[in-house]
Amino acid sequence: MTRATKIVATLGPASSSPEVLARMIRAGVDVVRLNFSHGSAQDHQDRATLVREAARAAGREVAIMADLQGPKIRVGKFDGGKVLLVPGQPFVLDAGRTELGTVECVGLDYKELPRDVKPGDVLLLNDGLLKLVVDGVRGEQVLTTVVVGGPLSNNKGINKAGGGLTAPALTAKDMEDIKTAMSFQCEYLAVSFPKSATDMEMARQLANVAGEAWRHRPAMIAKIERSEAIPVLEQILKASDGIMVARGDLAVEVGNAAVPALQKRMIKMARELDRVVITATQMMESMIVNPVPTRAEVSDVANAVLDGTDAVMLSAETAAGSYPVETIEQMAAIAIEAERAEDASIDTDFANKRFGRIDQSIAMGALFTAHHLGCKAILALTESGSTALWMSRHNVKVPIYGLTSQVLSQRKMSLYRNVQPLLMPSFAERDAALAHAEALLVERGVLKPGDTYAITCGEPMGYPGGTNMLKVCRVG
Repeated sequence: MTRATKIVATLGPASSSPEVLARMIRAGVDVVRLNFSHGSAQDHQDRATLVREAARAAGREVAIMADLQGPKIRVGKFDGGKVLLVPGQPFVLDAGRTELGTVECVGLDYKELPRDVKPGDVLLLNDGLLKLVVDGVRGEQVLTTVVVGGPLSNNKGINKAGGGLTAPALTAKDMEDIKTAMSFQCEYLAVSFPKSATDMEMARQLANVAGEAWRHRPAMIAKIERSEAIPVLEQILKASDGIMVARGDLAVEVGNAAVPALQKRMIKMARELDRVVITATQMMESMIVNPVPTRAEVSDVANAVLDGTDAVMLSAETAAGSYPVETIEQMAAIAIEAERAEDASIDTDFANKRFGRIDQSIAMGALFTAHHLGCKAILALTESGSTALWMSRHNVKVPIYGLTSQVLSQRKMSLYRNVQPLLMPSFAERDAALAHAEALLVERGVLKPGDTYAITCGEPMGYPGGTNMLKVCRVG
């Protein structure tokens, strides 16, 4: 069975050798994430080169997603590296402090914190493991009392329960990092902590300007991790090409219990608006140190698949874990088993649907026809990948093959659920293109004599957005 759900894997020390990365790609990685929170510009450029070479060695194309750091809302460093906070003790967060922190006081990377909080606010540190309540503000100092204590080490993150921190989504570092990401033409650019559609529009504009020298325009992914993003989720989606359900920071801001329902809502909305969606954070966390996942992790990945996510993402599991290849193999196996349980829902999807575009109508017609005829495959000849994207928003049991002459479109389609992207030459004549597409799928063992398949293309050939033909064929 062909796996529909895609796998995003983060590159790091555990996965930066050509041999390991090639094995990861063979095991099923579709998109490689470069985390711009760590490393220099040269490190990222070198890793992008490594990804392209490893993909060639593995005989596959994969997309690169550059993930921007976003604002650093963190405590400073401690004398000795860490302290132990005890419930009931006072603790000061000091935006003006330059010396190392102690058990009584620590500096801040985020200098605006004293202006963003008031007495009674709750601050959550280290992914919510520590809880402080704000007693007051004195100049550059935020005076707090520890409610839930524990160890606090250098540079741990700070969240405000319920949101409300004014830090901008794009920092000066992010703007430089966008230029770096465009220098190796990443297919996807992930923006951390956006609060509005304007944040995404600004990031897109910066990326398009930085990519102009290569005539490159990446797809934009909004990481939903601030509570302020939830009420304006639809606007953010419309300003983006996709979203990431970034469950770590989001859970700290809105509470763990709210995240599963939000995950389902975000995935549903993304699919309805023809956007891609990635589900991320702690999906196989125990496999950082263990060769097999917990049963709870298996259920978590399977439920994301059943929710309809395009991709499931691995972070530290592949960046720093002991079993990067095994983690991918396990995740792929879980996805395939979950997909077996899915029902095709094509008829109900179309009950009240209206299409204003010819190419979108053709895409939907191909899905409906292939589903009811029991076609072996749907072949979408596409320049931009849009036809394959629209098809992938609906749950059919027919694999979709996105055939394109554009390497960028091939890589972007690596993230689309139930789409297998393939590169083929550009043809001026329709019949030659259709014959080559069939031959390519026969050669790959997807089609055999007697199989029926649906194929879509545009006439004249080679124009993005020009899909206007649907044909049902039988392999001779």
